[in-house]
Amino acid sequence: MNLVIITGMSGAGKSNAVNALEDLGFYCVDNLPPKLLINFLELCAQSPSEMDQVAIVIDVRGGEMLRDLEVCLEEIENKGHTYHMIFLDCEDDAILHRYKETRRTHPLMNGECTTIQEALVQERALLESARKRADYYVDTTLLKAGQLKERISSLFSGDSTAMVVQCMSFGFKHGVPPESDFVLDLRSLPNPFYVQELKAQTGLDKPVYDYVFSFEESNRLYEKLLDMAVMLAQLASAEGRSQFTIALGCTGGHHRSVSFARRIGADLAEKHFNVRIYHRDIEK
Repeated sequence: MNLVIITGMSGAGKSNAVNALEDLGFYCVDNLPPKLLINFLELCAQSPSEMDQVAIVIDVRGGEMLRDLEVCLEEIENKGHTYHMIFLDCEDDAILHRYKETRRTHPLMNGECTTIQEALVQERALLESARKRADYYVDTTLLKAGQLKERISSLFSGDSTAMVVQCMSFGFKHGVPPESDFVLDLRSLPNPFYVQELKAQTGLDKPVYDYVFSFEESNRLYEKLLDMAVMLAQLASAEGRSQFTIALGCTGGHHRSVSFARRIGADLAEKHFNVRIYHRDIEK
């Protein structure tokens, strides 16, 4: 069974993640108490219909029952079940803005918390062990709903047993991706933004890509990047990691970083890594 456990901060986009997995054919259950995990998995195994892809959302809506999660995960591991856990995170300011837009109440404000800020502090403390245990970490602060669904789909639409090497382009002016394992700054390379006919294009366009790699320093840097990326990805895979993120940044995330992400992704795929290419800021 391909079991995915979704957890993370309230307001970080778990509903969108569930929608993405449902589109991939997962049977999804929202807000399942951790103590019912074993019983639910046994029911799935006994079901006459095929339930080989299951996603379960477990979060702070379970209240005190969330404290049982660590023990329950160890129990299902001892019974031979395997799973992938994805943790969705988001900066507090963005979560506050989303709650103001939806006018919903944070699930922890029904108790001792009187403000959303207090609730977020308590929620992060309750979810800390789950965040450390997670196989995949996705920060949704700058993601639109469609982008998040695309990210989730890219993680689980292929071979879920092979470590995912994510090649991500981004713009430093929008912040470094929190999920980065290796970051390379490309801002010292010649910038197509200052070439009038290339300014409105991106690294997905051949003229920009060709311009970026028309310089000797770009190609020398790339060769060193490829060697480093292969070595780091191999080490991460040997460690049993589920995801390794290579983040390539330029100023705006449109030209140099996109070109490098395209090239490194293609070359790593040729070396039989399970690659996902993602351009975080290309539409900004």
